[in-house]
Amino acid sequence: MANTTEMRVLTRKWSQRRFWPKFVEWLEIRGIRGWAGQRITFEFPITVLVGENGSGKSTILQAVAACYKNSLPGKQWFASDFFPDTPWDSINNASLRVGIKEGEQHLETSIRKASDRWRGNLLRHQRPVYYIDLRRIQPLVSRSGYVKLANKNLQEISSKKFSPSVTQRLSFILNREYTSAKMAIAGSTEGHEVPVMERGEHMYSGFHQGAGEITATELLAADFEKYSLVIIDEIESSLHPRAQRRLMRDLAKIAEDREIQFIISTHSPYVLEEIHPDGRMLVMDTLSGKSLFSGVSPEFAMTSIDDKTHPECAVFVEDCAAKILVTEAVVSEDRHLIKRLSITPFGKAHVGGSLGLMVAEKRFAKPTVVFLDGDQTQTPGTYVLPGGDAPELVVFNALKERNWPGIAERLGRKYSEISDALPSAMLWENHHDWQNVAADKLSIPAKTLWQAMCACWVTSCMSQEELHESITQPILAALSKDKA
Repeated sequence: MANTTEMRVLTRKWSQRRFWPKFVEWLEIRGIRGWAGQRITFEFPITVLVGENGSGKSTILQAVAACYKNSLPGKQWFASDFFPDTPWDSINNASLRVGIKEGEQHLETSIRKASDRWRGNLLRHQRPVYYIDLRRIQPLVSRSGYVKLANKNLQEISSKKFSPSVTQRLSFILNREYTSAKMAIAGSTEGHEVPVMERGEHMYSGFHQGAGEITATELLAADFEKYSLVIIDEIESSLHPRAQRRLMRDLAKIAEDREIQFIISTHSPYVLEEIHPDGRMLVMDTLSGKSLFSGVSPEFAMTSIDDKTHPECAVFVEDCAAKILVTEAVVSEDRHLIKRLSITPFGKAHVGGSLGLMVAEKRFAKPTVVFLDGDQTQTPGTYVLPGGDAPELVVFNALKERNWPGIAERLGRKYSEISDALPSAMLWENHHDWQNVAADKLSIPAKTLWQAMCACWVTSCMSQEELHESITQPILAALSKDKA
């Protein structure tokens, strides 16, 4: 879970449910690019969509933009702009249905294209809408109308200088100290703004800036209005990892301060790691069509769009604690089996239920096993880890009953240190904190401590029969079905 100050502040305000008087709550797309009416639910002020190219992320962004009448001067977006008829394809029997919050009201509107034209545009609600697509990452010299600005004989005729606070935000995101920044117009090219920045005594324009500087500057120049909807396609483009993280923290501040809703697409783990789980949404093409998973972990999301490894069987667990527990259980019985598996945390428990349903409906292309934590109820296509409780509670309590067998030897610590640190950590209310609290006291990494504890739990607290039946056997069964 994202744990930055900015995201915690945003989460606290959002949890009060008294703010964001304008909000897209859900969207349904039918008859466009493979969408068949699946409901996309937005559960946090910043929603980040992740998925493979062609999975449907851009379609969601464009559909949301088309569902509002833009109250800002200038560009209006219509469904026909994003989903046109062409010589090669046409849109028929399509619809966009949207549920929105307007003050205390929860309303539903739609626009439809039964045959030749989209209808319902006049009934759209108004809201400030910013749609920021990939054109922002083009170099200025490749943008229409900008080449003529690369002329030293032209004079600046107007500019919009950034306020000190916005300049400071830009410096924070790019980790560079800017003295000033502005968007300037030269000659008679109205509307062709050029970012101009100053560092110390040196001033330079967008023609001599990196793509990341241009991207960040133009994003901040928008100065988003209160209660607006901001849509950004592939937000990480041209930005290095640190800048991506800092940009997401900046957006969290703005979302909290101005009650703005952001809907963003990405392929970046750094962006996903910054976002509260309720704001992460994986879009997938499965054997039965489009599928959506909210609350996913960054690890699960990135595994779904990456083919770096080619395991025979995909194993999904709730979090990293469960991943280590399952790993140690499998290794204790068959060290070679672990090399045939990918074990990935999926995030919130309901994601596991959705994955299990996909397993039950045979919607995965390769063998897949889904384990829920022991405190969850088994659902179709899932298995429940042994112990009847969360992994931390199961392992800590079982080892405590047996006086912490083998842990001191594995960690190279005195038994007295172990018998002090682990029981003390269990006094903390949230069991998810126990590993970190105990590890800090023992001056070792939390993952190292937890791995040692799981290994000792496997050998000292569980029989091989129990481990085989509850963990190893479901995996072997999935692999054998694939070969049948």
